Amino acid sequence: MPGIIGRKIGMTSTYSAEGKIIPCTVIEAGPCVVTQVKTHDRDGYEAIQMGFGNRKEKNTSNAMKGHFNKAKTTPKAKLFEFRNFQNLNLGDIVNVDIFQEGEYVSVIGKSKGKGFQGVVKRHGFAGVGQSTHGQHNRLRAPGSIGAASYPARVFKGMRMAGQMGNERVKMENLEVLKVLSEKNLIVVKGSVPGSKGSTIIIEK
Repeated sequence: MPGIIGRKIGMTSTYSAEGKIIPCTVIEAGPCVVTQVKTHDRDGYEAIQMGFGNRKEKNTSNAMKGHFNKAKTTPKAKLFEFRNFQNLNLGDIVNVDIFQEGEYVSVIGKSKGKGFQGVVKRHGFAGVGQSTHGQHNRLRAPGSIGAASYPARVFKGMRMAGQMGNERVKMENLEVLKVLSEKNLIVVKGSVPGSKGSTIIIEK
């Protein structure tokens, strides 16, 4: 089965059979509609396109309206392609029933953006040293970044300050604790990337 598009609801906690508290994340998984089936002869590769969420008609172009009409569905807000699929046709609906309690899934999302950060927060540096012995405003400084006249440059990949977060992140082997089919919700153990309401992809 391919993945499924979902939305992060938020974090909560539950209890195990031994009485231990378990942090978990609630995810709205689907329902997703197969809006396009790509073939090797026509498109150069095989994949399916899935749509998730609803988009207003007035905010949808005529071209996209025709695209969704082929699948006999309403306009969708998010579209993603999946390469690994089996026995899915145009207009098929994939929902949370593809998951079972106790199995493990992977979740892909975009992490929270944290802006421009220094090396202490971004890479876990300890800083230059203590505040005594002549140190001034150096507690969170990166320190030396290279040698002197040789090689007379800074090596590529040097860990420095810069943009932190806002990256595609994949969390693997998250256990499915609960499946709530009537509400299209699943509860997975641990955290998943992204903020509340962000779009994520759940892969089996």
